[in-house]
Amino acid sequence: MSGQDCTRRLEHGSEIVLASHNKGKLREFSLLLAEGGITVRSAAELDLPEPEETATDFEGNALIKAEAAARATGLPALADDSGFCVAALDGSPGVYSARWAGPQRDMALAMNRVHEEMQASGSVDGTASFVVVLCLAWPDGMHRFVRGECRGQVSWPPRGEHGHGYDPMFTPEGESRTFAEMGEMEKNRFSHRGQAMEQFLKDCVG
Repeated sequence: MSGQDCTRRLEHGSEIVLASHNKGKLREFSLLLAEGGITVRSAAELDLPEPEETATDFEGNALIKAEAAARATGLPALADDSGFCVAALDGSPGVYSARWAGPQRDMALAMNRVHEEMQASGSVDGTASFVVVLCLAWPDGMHRFVRGECRGQVSWPPRGEHGHGYDPMFTPEGESRTFAEMGEMEKNRFSHRGQAMEQFLKDCVG
């Protein structure tokens, strides 16, 4: 049996696999999921390969990663697909945010490209958002999605030493600091991932 399940939940104390090799994401998810008593093991710890992300939307890529990890381990698996969506670039880099960093995942390169393409566009619209879709998948093929979004402004030059990805060039609405100038606990109150995890804990745990 496969397909989306709108009722199945993780029990308090469950162990799940985070279908990511990103250490920053592992820290964030482990911190957030600790509230629900969930133990997180990473794909890197379990030596899982990274599947090719061939979908053209966040939901599709999150599902690919979560299902691959659930099948490989026999445990429930959580994956996310997220992106930095810039209004002046018609939502790019969006689902291709990681690819803009190149094979070496050089985020300075990615942020410079955003800045250069915004200048080339001639647009004065500096609005942007971080979007994330979480997918929780079970080994039998059941899955469910949770979505989160945080709106704000592109900041240039990048500022801050915390966070990861495009955090140094994004200032959330109502703030003067970038995500990278905030500690993780504070960032999680604003962030797309924090919002999604709050909903995830309500809908999928307990």
